[in-house]
Amino acid sequence: MLPQDPIILLSYVNTKLRDEYPSLDALCEDLDTDRDELVRRLEGVNYVYSPEHNQFI
Repeated sequence: MLPQDPIILLSYVNTKLRDEYPSLDALCEDLDTDRDELVRRLEGVNYVYSPEHNQFI
């Protein structure tokens, strides 16, 4: 289960992307998470996914 607080979610996802996953798609598939919903939640706090950096910035 992913954190509900968007700032904690941001930290959690970026740490996972940095340490364990080569892409957002790989993370979402492995965690059985809806990619579009995750992106929307983090866009709600002004962060967008950068494939180049493999993190939300």
